[in-house]
Order: sequence, then structure tokens, then C-alpha cells
Amino acid sequence: MSENKLLYQIALSNIPGVGDINARRLLEYYGNIEDIFSESYNSLIRIPGIGSSIARSISENRSLERAEKEVDFISRYGINTAFISDENYPGRLKECPDAPILIYYKGDIKADAVKVLSIVGTRNATRQGKELCREIISDLASRHAGLVIVSGLAYGIDICAHKASLSNNIPTLGIMAHGFKTLYPSAHTQVARDMLLSGGLITDFLSDAGPDRNNFLKRNRIIAGLADATLVVESGVKGGAMVTADIAVSYNRDVLAVPGSPGSKYSAGCNLLLKSQKASLVENSTDIEYFLNWTPDGSFRAKQARLIPELSELEKNILEIIAEKSRISSDELCSITGRQIQHISPALLSLEFAGLILSRPGNIYIHRRD
Repeated sequence: MSENKLLYQIALSNIPGVGDINARRLLEYYGNIEDIFSESYNSLIRIPGIGSSIARSISENRSLERAEKEVDFISRYGINTAFISDENYPGRLKECPDAPILIYYKGDIKADAVKVLSIVGTRNATRQGKELCREIISDLASRHAGLVIVSGLAYGIDICAHKASLSNNIPTLGIMAHGFKTLYPSAHTQVARDMLLSGGLITDFLSDAGPDRNNFLKRNRIIAGLADATLVVESGVKGGAMVTADIAVSYNRDVLAVPGSPGSKYSAGCNLLLKSQKASLVENSTDIEYFLNWTPDGSFRAKQARLIPELSELEKNILEIIAEKSRISSDELCSITGRQIQHISPALLSLEFAGLILSRPGNIYIHRRD
């Protein structure tokens, strides 16, 4: 893809007030994405759904200026993109009416995965809830070779699902509520890096977007849209898991819920989904196979291979230095390599995402030993 085309894709996805539905309308109306930004205000305002403020934003090219910075960032940090018309855009997500027209990702997002299950739940998961989550994933892993698990990297059920997937060599996708300049919560950074060995991280936010409350609600449509079904393991009557379940229902996707004891605040949401007939009752992996009509296809206990990316000369040099020193600061690396920090930082981030080094407080880096 040309950098110029990517520039327009990023700009279209971030025009203030447009949103993904109106962005699709603009694409359908003009056909060529570049034509959208060459149109006059008077022409744009005649398009259904495009008001004066949106037309003004497009005609003044304000989103193009921000897009230029984003193109530079994703190029420096090795971040991939998938536009809604691209072959690498996940097919299930593309079917959703409000799907993001552009997503950013690291790793392999398994766009053509055979079986995809989203697992969500409370951040205050009980021991029983986490044990059941691990048991379900382990059982599914032994019988479904094409399985991918999706969740949101949050505390509780989310991170339990990711860790259980990694333990059972199942690719897992983490949907972030912020851009790639950060990772929230930071306590899950190592898990996120491990996920990149066979799965990936996905967001539809610009790199400098922070983990704001509304961003978490917005990203839930991706969690629901990527999967054949959404499983709610534990949840209160309010919260992100319930939002994700409602979105999945709106997409006409299956919702599954684990029942809980009456009066349990951590299962009240699951029980409500079952009582309102929005979800099917699930107690084990066999129930999931029954409702989704998944036929077991044999063992999938293969040893997960460690993927070593092709490194640049600078990255190789930095990795050798860190391996020799065991522990070194970014300032010391600049001094040894003779490079400025703006050149060192992208290389360090790439090595971190590859799982070859670990970062510590105070801009300290250590070699990750196998």
C-alpha cells in the first residue's frame, strides 16, 4: 500500500463527527477515498448525513494533518493497518454495521480464523470463575485446532482468558481501548508481548489516545464483532461485559453465559442475560460446542514455536549490547551506539514487542532469557 493511500485512510477514520457509519457512506458515494478530500464544502454538504461541521472539517483538511503524524508513528514502530476493504481485514468484523473502517494491529490478527470465541467478564473475578474459564479454554484447545480467543486485556476474566490461551497454545487477540503508545493496564505488558508470538493486539484508536472510559465502551464492538460468539463468565448487571453482550446480540451473534448463584453480585449480569433470553446457558465446553455447532477436530497440543522477527542492523546491535551488559539504560545505549534517543526508542519498542528484551522503571532494559 502506498503511504499516500494510508494517509487518506487514517484521515477518513478520524474526521471529527463522522464516525464509521458516515465514513462508509462517504466511501460508497465517492468510490475513491482521495476524492473525498478534494471535494468542496458545497459539494460535501449535499451528501445525506454530512452536516456543515463535518463538511467543513473535511474541506479544511484538518484530519490529514493529524494523519501525517500517525503515518510516521506506525512506520517507525512497525504497526500494521487493515482498512475495511483490505483482504487482511477480519471478515466477521466487516459484517458489522458500525465496524471501524481502519484498525491498527501488531502480530497476527487471524483474519481468516475458522473458530473465534470472545470471552469477557468482571474485573473482580472469583476463584471459581477463573477456574471455569481456564477449564473451558483447555478443553476447547484439545479438540479445536482452528480456535482463536478474543478478550480485552483487562483485569479479571479478560486476562485469565488470555493467559489460559497462551498456556494451551491457542492464538489470542487483545482488543485495546487506547493507542499503541501505551498499554493499559501496564501490569499486563508481558502477557501482551507473549500474545504477539501467535496472536495479536488490535485497536482502532490513534497512537496517542489514552484509556478513557468511553474508549473502553467503544472497543467492545470489536470484541463482539470479531467472534462467532461472546461468552460471559462472570459479570454484574452493569459493566463492559454486559455492553459487549448487548452489542453481540445486535449483531445477531450468539451470546453464552455461565449461570451463578442467586444473589451473587458477580453473576447477576449472567443470570439477567439468561432470564431475558439474550444468552444460552453454558456450564462447560461441551455446551459451547453444542450451541455453536462446533465439531471437534482432534488434538491441538502442538508445542508453540517462538517466532523471531527479522531484525534491523540497529536492533541487532542493541540486542547484543543488552545481552552483554545484562542491564542498561537508554542513555547508555545512546552513548555506546552513537545514536540519538529518537532512533533508539523505536528499536527498543520493536525488541520489546518481539519479546527479546524487557523494560524496567527508569528507562532500564534487560535481556529476556529463555
